[in-house]
Amino acid sequence: MAIARSFRDLNVYREARETAQKIFELSREFPVEERYSLTDQIRRSSRAVKAMIAEAWGRRRYKAVFVNKLDEALGEATETESWLDDARDAQYLSTEEFDALDSKYISIGQMLSPMIDRADDFCKHPPATDYRAIPRVEEMESTCEQSSSIEEFFA
Repeated sequence: MAIARSFRDLNVYREARETAQKIFELSREFPVEERYSLTDQIRRSSRAVKAMIAEAWGRRRYKAVFVNKLDEALGEATETESWLDDARDAQYLSTEEFDALDSKYISIGQMLSPMIDRADDFCKHPPATDYRAIPRVEEMESTCEQSSSIEEFFA
């Protein structure tokens, strides 16, 4: 099994990035009067999902922070679904576009939830670690083995 070296190796990050880009493209067609409201909000929340996943990865040294950031990503995904509801209600998105995007965010949530539940599998050190005794190392130099049971999360 390949060891993930970056947040970019996570399937959930890849899907969130791809979906945020699709939202950006579709929101270009929203009316000008929505520029500083719906358009801005849906773009911001969709991009925040992938940003929170990336930040969680970078801060997985501390389980509580890792879980918090993934939980924030889950919240942003849910917020994006709410903005998608508004875009559909205003008829800025077709039923097909809405269904495809909503399905993606449901899938993202279904990937984030088990990551939160299994945070110990992703964090660098066991919960009782004295972090003051561990020197910092760059991600690329890390050689720690991940359990094969978490293989589903990586590309």
